[in-house]
Amino acid sequence: MLSKGVIINMIYSVKGKLIYCGQDFAVIECAGVGYACNTTLSTIGQIQGSQGDVTLYTSMVVREDDVSLYGFATIDELKAFKLLTSVSGVGPKAGLAILSVCDPQSFALAVASGDSKMFTKAKGVGPKVAQRIVLELKDKVSKETALLHENSGADFLAAGSKNASEAISALVVLGYSQSDAARFISAIDPETSVEDMIKQALRGLASM
Repeated sequence: MLSKGVIINMIYSVKGKLIYCGQDFAVIECAGVGYACNTTLSTIGQIQGSQGDVTLYTSMVVREDDVSLYGFATIDELKAFKLLTSVSGVGPKAGLAILSVCDPQSFALAVASGDSKMFTKAKGVGPKVAQRIVLELKDKVSKETALLHENSGADFLAAGSKNASEAISALVVLGYSQSDAARFISAIDPETSVEDMIKQALRGLASM
């Protein structure tokens, strides 16, 4: 029984002309076929009005009575969506709602810092579900960042850079390895805000 829905990685991405853009979905025409992709306000804002080809990174969610495609303008947003829908009680609709009120960087930082209130800003997400998101995902991140301290030799963390520690945790939430995250964060001024550290590191990670 597929009650919640199972994510199938059958279609990695769709690329083509944007032929329709709604409030929460977009239709991309690829080789004469229009693919309807449920998406976030952020992605709609990035692709709306595009004249050239548009690329959306996708996940297909299969239920007993429905097959839906979810598309995102960036890999990081797709990663965040997959993480959110891996949490018990968080379905695709709630995942889209959350990513419509916070970008992937804010999502990752909220998990890393335990800020569950961030997620209650999303329509239909109550305090219990928001707390569950933080607890389930932060537990995963805590285990991985513990390995970072043991194995990566990141001495700058031991020196007391709280911002660096939170930024690395946030990058791990988004699926980057601890060693890669530590390498890029260590090159940034420790006085830089956590948000800017994440943004700068993501630019570097994207070029790998």
